[in-house]
Amino acid sequence: MPRTNFDQLLEAGVHFGHLKRKWNPAMAPYVFMERNGIHIIDLHKTAAKIEEAADALKQIAKSGRKILFVATKKQAKDIIADKVGAINMPYVTERWSGGMLTNFPTVRKAVKKMGSIDKLMGDDAWNRLSKREKLQITRQRAKLEKTLGSIKDLNRLPAAMFVVDVMKEHIAVREAQKLNIPVFGMVDTNSDPNKVDFVIPANDDASNSIELILDIMTQAIKEGLAERKAEKDKEPQDKKGGNKGEGRKARARKEDTADKQPVASSSDEAKASDEETKKEE
Repeated sequence: MPRTNFDQLLEAGVHFGHLKRKWNPAMAPYVFMERNGIHIIDLHKTAAKIEEAADALKQIAKSGRKILFVATKKQAKDIIADKVGAINMPYVTERWSGGMLTNFPTVRKAVKKMGSIDKLMGDDAWNRLSKREKLQITRQRAKLEKTLGSIKDLNRLPAAMFVVDVMKEHIAVREAQKLNIPVFGMVDTNSDPNKVDFVIPANDDASNSIELILDIMTQAIKEGLAERKAEKDKEPQDKKGGNKGEGRKARARKEDTADKQPVASSSDEAKASDEETKKEE
């Protein structure tokens, strides 16, 4: 069953591109027509690309790896936080800090600092600090939470990145390219699709368009996570029943075949030697 259809995309306004004078010629294959000076995106191609991207994200989630979502524009912030937060995937909705991927060890140190501050706040030593020191530490913690709070569970580099606006998040895209991290992106008619591995030609300014596509992607990731969980639940049963049983059966078969094999007696050996001497003569 397809994840979306033409009518859903049309209703969400996914087909509306930018003004003709702002377009990027590289988007020509995805443009259906021009109307009133605005480019209209071919929704049939959008639907096909959505299926392709959703299937790829599902497989990544099924393998147990993380997908980083990036959207710092106003229209997408709340949608990302709501939908991506529900599936426990990392996301960035505040300003992209340069080097968040290319200088990942430093970012991890900052995340660990958040953990150490939390530990301090729950310790008796916290009560012995002055009001000024407490205020400074609290402000530092809030600042770290704002920029890195949503990626605190990201212990290693993500397996993929999903970007809502490729043009706005060009720094994040560039970092992912340097590290050979595949990029999934909503690409409007003013952006360059060649910088994205999985292109979804769509309106990246309308909140309805963003919400529809993110909903499809997060549902695909949910499916992948559910399949992974089902496979993990199945493994212990196979290990308990299957492997041991097979081992016992295999040993029993070997013993049976060993018992059934004829054992050469001394008289048989003597006959064989007599026959050999006659042949020689």
